[in-house]
Amino acid sequence: MPTAMPDIANHSCATTEGTLDWVGMSNIEVPLMLALASEAPRQVSASVEAFVNLKDPKAKGIHMSRLYLLLDELSTESTLSHATLCNLLDGFITSHEELSDQAFVKFDFELHLRRKALITEKQGWKAYPVTITGQVLAGQLQVELTLKVPYSSTCPCSAALARQLIQEAFVAKFDGQQQISRDVVIDWLGTTQGIVATPHSQRSVAEVKVKLNSKLVEFPIIALIDAIEDALKTPVQAAVKRADEQEFARLNGQNLMFCEDAARRLKHALNQLSEFDDFWLRVNHYESLHAHDAVAVTAKGISGGYRA
Repeated sequence: MPTAMPDIANHSCATTEGTLDWVGMSNIEVPLMLALASEAPRQVSASVEAFVNLKDPKAKGIHMSRLYLLLDELSTESTLSHATLCNLLDGFITSHEELSDQAFVKFDFELHLRRKALITEKQGWKAYPVTITGQVLAGQLQVELTLKVPYSSTCPCSAALARQLIQEAFVAKFDGQQQISRDVVIDWLGTTQGIVATPHSQRSVAEVKVKLNSKLVEFPIIALIDAIEDALKTPVQAAVKRADEQEFARLNGQNLMFCEDAARRLKHALNQLSEFDDFWLRVNHYESLHAHDAVAVTAKGISGGYRA
């Protein structure tokens, strides 16, 4: 009667030999304490992918439980930071000696932040999708941070067309009158007949990926969100009163943007930040006029070129 449990991964050979780029697990659900720059760590609920390569063409497979246990140890005994992410990747490789020399991990989660209204003291929660990836390829470590930040974009062309219609309505209303009192004009502008057209705007999303340099200890997620929203000027709001909604309308009117304008604003803002070695960004304007979307993509350096 056998007393030892069989270990197929250790004692069997591949029926068809060959190396594999990545082997591991996805959709691993774990809670994590996240190290944030200038703030106390926060708990997030993450969906994780963990992989190593399989460089031995004869090996039956990797030891997936070792990847899971290392991830579980990070979840229960430590905080996710730049340093612990590096240690995790190193553990993936050292736990697969002779099998693997490359490692990859990806954390997907939402970071909930309290955001203040534009004018009043109201506050509300906003959830920002975040992805943190780390990989070791050919002995080189690379850590990337990806954010998705929603904002409002008002079309400059539509705004110009709306202004023209308002001018035409003004002429039609007051044509032939040599003198018009200020109060009459102000009252007329406050009616629906005075503002006969409004430009179209739409909810938009900026997707920004940055390559973190090795000087960072914690993840500058909040600072990056602030930089993106400050550059665009029209982030979507949480709790608002009428004064906040009016200010939001003013900001949209003063920050008319094609997708090209938004992408250039973000590129300029990211170029001022020294903690990122590289970046790639894509802005998506989910059109309210068209059935299709308007998109602009750009990057700082080696990650340039079109990417869906």
